[in-house]
Amino acid sequence: MNSQRDSFLETFHSIDFERIIDHPNILIAANFWDAERFCAAKTCYKFMRAIDDLIDNHKSANLRIAPGERKEFVSNVEDWLKMIIVSEECNPLQRELAETVDKFRIPLWPMEAFAKSMIYDINNDGFPTMQAYLDYSGGASVAPASIFVHLNGLQKKNGSYETPPFDVKWASTPCAIFSYLVHIIRDFQKDQLNNLSYFADDLILKHGLTRDLMRRFAEGEPVNKNFRNLIREYYILADEYRLKTYEVIKQIRHLHEPRYQLSLEIIFELYLMVFERFDLKNGTFTSEELNPTPEETRQRVFQTIMKFVPEL
Repeated sequence: MNSQRDSFLETFHSIDFERIIDHPNILIAANFWDAERFCAAKTCYKFMRAIDDLIDNHKSANLRIAPGERKEFVSNVEDWLKMIIVSEECNPLQRELAETVDKFRIPLWPMEAFAKSMIYDINNDGFPTMQAYLDYSGGASVAPASIFVHLNGLQKKNGSYETPPFDVKWASTPCAIFSYLVHIIRDFQKDQLNNLSYFADDLILKHGLTRDLMRRFAEGEPVNKNFRNLIREYYILADEYRLKTYEVIKQIRHLHEPRYQLSLEIIFELYLMVFERFDLKNGTFTSEELNPTPEETRQRVFQTIMKFVPEL
């Protein structure tokens, strides 16, 4: 047991928590995998980040995507998705991705779902209802989470990989929704200042708020009771998915080798750490208040390793 913990601690000390920026929780947890799975994760997320940033960066600079520009952006997403299916030997990134998908038996549906959510982003400015947001999350959040759960749950036999012995979409959905709800509360200020709105319009209206007022809160105007009630509604829903995530992990944990059990616990703990920072009564909901520092993240991972007991 001590030699196993020593191995985990060696990996822990090798992580540069200051430098992990994109998909930080996923990549921190994936550091505990064997090297080739970790590289597979980085390849997939680099590919997904490229199209996500293309759309978000345009919205940040231009408020929204103009109707005349949408066809070109949709075409970009379709071309992005074709990169997995149609091989071009002269494209190193595409070749790397295709080899990764094949070797690690990654299904196509997460990429298709992710592309669908990107097309929604192109054609819409926010979400009219909470259900629209949850439907969107099936691609924007469940898709990348499914790749993590898939790679984490692969079974290596006779030198090759076999798909996880459980339904990956079922297993990844609760944690993905939990983490995404946590994200939009945590990133409220940053998203608003980047012209991105992830709060459902019907709930904004229900709590006597407007998009303009939400923007003013992000710019520094003190939040009011109505805003806190809106956040409380999201917090309650996130807590429901937190409990569902905990139950799923309990059901699938024994199907993983110890290092992959630990990886599941680390990613859950990192989102839980942010969830625990939400102060519904007195919080200001600024990025500074809600984002853990790299050192706080480092300490949480260390604590998770020290209390970890593998299920054999």
